[in-house]
Amino acid sequence: MPDADVMSTTLTAGAVSRLRLGLALWLAGMLGVVVVTTTVLPRLLAEVELPAPLWVLSLASLAQSATLLALAVWAGVALAPAVGLRAPAFEAAVSGRPISPALRPQLFPGVTAGLFGGVLLFTALRLAPAALTAVQEQFKLNLAARVLYGGVTEELLLRWGIMTALAWLSWRLLQRRQGAVHAGYVWLANLVSALLFAAGHLPAAAAMIDVLDANIVAFVIGWNAAFGLLFGYLFCRYGLESAMLAHALSHVVSELGDMA
Repeated sequence: MPDADVMSTTLTAGAVSRLRLGLALWLAGMLGVVVVTTTVLPRLLAEVELPAPLWVLSLASLAQSATLLALAVWAGVALAPAVGLRAPAFEAAVSGRPISPALRPQLFPGVTAGLFGGVLLFTALRLAPAALTAVQEQFKLNLAARVLYGGVTEELLLRWGIMTALAWLSWRLLQRRQGAVHAGYVWLANLVSALLFAAGHLPAAAAMIDVLDANIVAFVIGWNAAFGLLFGYLFCRYGLESAMLAHALSHVVSELGDMA
């Protein structure tokens, strides 16, 4: 029979490791939240009559985003191991293991997908409906916000949080926790999270123009869902960091294309 003290120590160590992982992921995601709150929000509200001082609204926005991010991170930390989803480099870092062996297998697919995604994003922006193209520059986020919030925070919210939770629910309710999660359920979770990722861009499009017609909705949903599926595939196949790298690099490559 296992020694009770050994079991207690093992369980405590596991809880501490999960806490460290959650804190590391949350702090990484908060970098993007802070950048958006301090650089993007003031610009968006500059010409709007505010119901409260800007600093109050900024703090409220920061607190709301921090809470949503914490929930997504917690969901991933709690549920990802059961369905085989990982954040290998973060896990290695918080456990004191070398990061390089955990990160190295993710670099090539992440960089390759990032280059491809950057070309795709550059192309998509030039195929956008005229109503969106006309206001693109006015509402364009700075590169730091796109890299940190898009590349890190959004991946924690949509892939680590929502996609993981959906895959776990399928495994728990449909498989009754029997065996490894079916690949089809992971792909279903990827599709749903990609559609949610795409739908999350509609409010920004609505803020840019007065009316969202069918062409604009189809463009926003279609292109962003394609990116979401790509990042979701990287997450389930290689690890969360691969999806983060590809997402962030896509914005960098697209920006370089604009500068060329």
